[in-house]
Amino acid sequence: MTIITHLSCIYTLHSFIHSQWHPLQNPEFPPWFQTFQFLSSLVSFLHQNTVLPSLSVLPLFVVTVVSTPTLPINLPNSQSTHINISISLSLSLYNHTFHSITISDPNSIFISQFTMSFPATTRIRALPDFSNSVKLKYVKLGYHYLITHIWTLFLIPLMSFIIIEASQLKTVDINIHLHYTLIIFSIIFVVGLTFYIFTRPSPVYLVDYSCYKPPHHLRVQFNQFMEHSKLTGDFDEESLEFQRKILERSGLGEETYVPEAMHFIPPKPTMAFAREEAEQVMFGALDTLFSSTNVKLSDIGILVVNCSLFNPTPSLSAMIVNKYKLRGNIRSFNLGGMGCSAGVIAVDLAKDMLQVHKNTYAVVVSTENITQNWYFGNKKAMLIPNCLFRVGGAAVLLSNKGSDRFRAKYKLVHVVRTHKGADDKAFRCVYQDQDEAGKTGVSLSKDLMAIAGDALKTNITTLGPLVLPISEQLLFFVTLVGKKFFSAKVKPYIPDFKLAFDHFCIHSGGRAVIDELEKNLQLLPLHVEASRMTLHRFGNTSSSSIWYELAYTEAKGRMRKGHRIWQIAFGSGFKCNSAVWEAMRHVKPSNKNPWEDCIDRYPV
Repeated sequence: MTIITHLSCIYTLHSFIHSQWHPLQNPEFPPWFQTFQFLSSLVSFLHQNTVLPSLSVLPLFVVTVVSTPTLPINLPNSQSTHINISISLSLSLYNHTFHSITISDPNSIFISQFTMSFPATTRIRALPDFSNSVKLKYVKLGYHYLITHIWTLFLIPLMSFIIIEASQLKTVDINIHLHYTLIIFSIIFVVGLTFYIFTRPSPVYLVDYSCYKPPHHLRVQFNQFMEHSKLTGDFDEESLEFQRKILERSGLGEETYVPEAMHFIPPKPTMAFAREEAEQVMFGALDTLFSSTNVKLSDIGILVVNCSLFNPTPSLSAMIVNKYKLRGNIRSFNLGGMGCSAGVIAVDLAKDMLQVHKNTYAVVVSTENITQNWYFGNKKAMLIPNCLFRVGGAAVLLSNKGSDRFRAKYKLVHVVRTHKGADDKAFRCVYQDQDEAGKTGVSLSKDLMAIAGDALKTNITTLGPLVLPISEQLLFFVTLVGKKFFSAKVKPYIPDFKLAFDHFCIHSGGRAVIDELEKNLQLLPLHVEASRMTLHRFGNTSSSSIWYELAYTEAKGRMRKGHRIWQIAFGSGFKCNSAVWEAMRHVKPSNKNPWEDCIDRYPV
């Protein structure tokens, strides 16, 4: 394009500005309306006028309006409005050199100077191939940022409009408006604050927790496990080979623990040894917890104990009350038969009790007892627990006292529980029974993983709206609606829970469980590291495994203030339960952390 053509474009544009702006200077139109109408006409002109070929194909045309009360504009009816309006036209052509020409109009009350830039060459490159130049993950991050800040982006133009309108009001009118606005706002604020104070739940803080670490002499290596299994004389060759394969594929290491009774040949699964195992685990975890928190035992008002397979009389909770001489009016609960997910259930029960009983502490103890639940038969479905379950337990101190906010490690944010017991397959997929020889064991169904996946899907459908950013919720909702009502052939959208949580504590029930959740939730190896390493170091410790995983994260020094943790547990029934915690500070590992002597060796 020649310079003559450029000058022709300038003249045409200059004539347009005069023809469009002066008629708009009507006393019936406020200044902001005049400005808006002029800009709309200008944009339409630039994109439609064939005299400006270099402008009609511009890929980007941005108009910015900035208003400040400095320059008076005199209208014909002698009304004076102090408003300074500047217009910046930003024109962009990809990788082109620009010439700049300025048009001056001293007679215009609105535009004294107008600057337009033109490319030095006429060649206009096509839009870039975004499929090759932009990674989809960055597009998704941009979308997430946009939706997250949508209210901010909405409020900025709204506030600009309010400021422009307010600048046109007289002082008396402003005072009247402010007077009534302040009265209405004060009433709404007082009523809302009162409603919030009387209806909000009391925050529940996790002051500290401890995980039991068994003594060294209870460790069992693979060859020792197989040797003892052979020497008992209860297993045939096929069962021994099956157990050996399960051990090799289980993800367990060589340093897991089995109870004292299983180290004898023959084993001694007696009531006395079962009680001894329970006392060692529960009292060991509680001793560490009480010493690290210095809590007064008389201040503990709630006690919840969960153990699925060992429920003697007196109960386990009564054993704790007797051992530590807890007060007589303590609210104690003993949960049995609820499987590996009972740890989250116990926390949920303690949380509900803390909403009723103010200014008190709640202690939650999660454990499992192996001594009397070792299977000595040849049914393969019942042999799997022998290879996976190991000794372990955890004790947790919860509080609803406001003063504990400053020393607490975490705050409980959500608990979501899912029960699939109405379905017969789900109900029987983890089932304690007797085999043909009358020997008792826990049978694991082949459908376990499919049932667990269905329970997880139901659980995260409830949990998602509570924790996911609005961007993920919108994508999930649109996909769901499209699939439901329009029969769209699209894959179900799996929300990105990595945007909601910083750490994942997935119940270490077995390597297959962790693999499936890592795949289905699209997690990274780092997110499941704590679960895999807990399975390797301590085995499946049932309901307490999620606390060993949290201890691993702390021992690695990864927990920072504001981080969110998702504890996921599965259990018989069939149940899938989730607990969400938020770190109150940069969390350091507590004294006697179960990983303190081996954390440098992990991950393996």
